[in-house]
Amino acid sequence: MRILITGGASGLGEAVTKALAANRDHEVHFTYFRSKQQAANLEQEHSNVKAVHCDFTSDESVTALLKQMEELKPEVLINNALSGVSISHFHKADSTNFLSSFQANVLPVIRVSQKAVEIFRKAKFGKMVTILSSAIINKPPIGWSGYVAEKNYLLSLSKSIATENASFNITSNCVSPGFMLTDLNIEMDERLVDDMKLKHPLKKLLTIHETAESVLFLVGANQQINGTNIVINSAADLA
Repeated sequence: MRILITGGASGLGEAVTKALAANRDHEVHFTYFRSKQQAANLEQEHSNVKAVHCDFTSDESVTALLKQMEELKPEVLINNALSGVSISHFHKADSTNFLSSFQANVLPVIRVSQKAVEIFRKAKFGKMVTILSSAIINKPPIGWSGYVAEKNYLLSLSKSIATENASFNITSNCVSPGFMLTDLNIEMDERLVDDMKLKHPLKKLLTIHETAESVLFLVGANQQINGTNIVINSAADLA
């Protein structure tokens, strides 16, 4: 199966890339931006993995990726890339930051997803998996209003894609993981992390590998599973 994962060189993306590459029948392509060495390591470790450089904040770079997709003809698209997060209380945030963040984190997903659907429709088959966050279901973290709003937008978009393309044998599903330690929150105070572990019913935080298992499930699932959102939180952060 030909698979394209955006942002597949580090964090959760790397875990997903490795999990998919473990199946030798998979041809896994992933995008990366700054993680050049990690991308090279993945290519060296797995003969069925290919790195594609893409800057999601650049229209030209995204356009180049769309052209490569025409040649690759992926059967699966995993939307995972995140260009960055601006953390600020809503009432203090500059309204222009919402626009720039949307342009960097949502519009590229729209463009890549549209190209994937175009390819899927011609093949009468395709699977799309979009990585979201359990914060869209549960109590959102303070200062992350822009991020949560964007993930909610992508959830609604994914459901629309599922509805519009089901008759073409195309599925669109989501995975919404709870808090994980990744590069996105690497500077978080260790005391807060320890407190979160103590309050967690399993006394441990969700890992990127556990989340990758859910992505792997949706990639291998039958086409009857469509329009779903798998929330992974162990009921630890329900509000």
